[in-house]
Amino acid sequence: MNLLIMGLPGAGKGTQGAKIVEKFGLIHISTGDMFRAAIANQTEMGLLAKSYIDKGELVPDEVTNGIVKERLSQKDIAERGFLLDGYPRTIEQAQALDAALSALEIQLDGVINIDVNPESLVERLSGRIIHKETGETFHKIFNPPAAGYDENDYYQREDDKPETVKRRLDVNISQGAPILEHYRKENLVTDIEGNQDIQDVFADIEKALSNLK
Repeated sequence: MNLLIMGLPGAGKGTQGAKIVEKFGLIHISTGDMFRAAIANQTEMGLLAKSYIDKGELVPDEVTNGIVKERLSQKDIAERGFLLDGYPRTIEQAQALDAALSALEIQLDGVINIDVNPESLVERLSGRIIHKETGETFHKIFNPPAAGYDENDYYQREDDKPETVKRRLDVNISQGAPILEHYRKENLVTDIEGNQDIQDVFADIEKALSNLK
């Protein structure tokens, strides 16, 4: 079984992805892992990627796409199947992935989309606060400090502030929408309600994947 998993930051994609990999025995593929492995193994694409990274430049799409194709061509993928996480990030990458899978004669079986209301994600992602003295991390809603704590004793990182979180989500929504539309046309997308208990989310995923097998 060969899958993509999609979802906005904070939707629980990482948690559910780990559960899918464990349950179905798939190879978990993330772009970060692929880059590190390609560079460590000094593959053609890995060396090319390193040349950009060493100069502090962004790795071009054609190199990223090449690294993905390299990884998908390896023997363990053919034997076990994959869960691709964090790629494609743009419609151009989705089209490149289609071409790579076609060239490798690999079929994409489904796209699991963890669907969570962006407003609830702003609340979830912007609630993190850090104690100034100890550096201990809390969450205003899900893991608050002791009752009656003094807000002046805590701070928020810039990345955790609501306006920053909302901007990040807006970028992800605008990039993700055409990718989802692309795969919906192929009848590959299953939307999973992410605003529920972790185990309930996974139960819905299991049900969806059992229909693909």
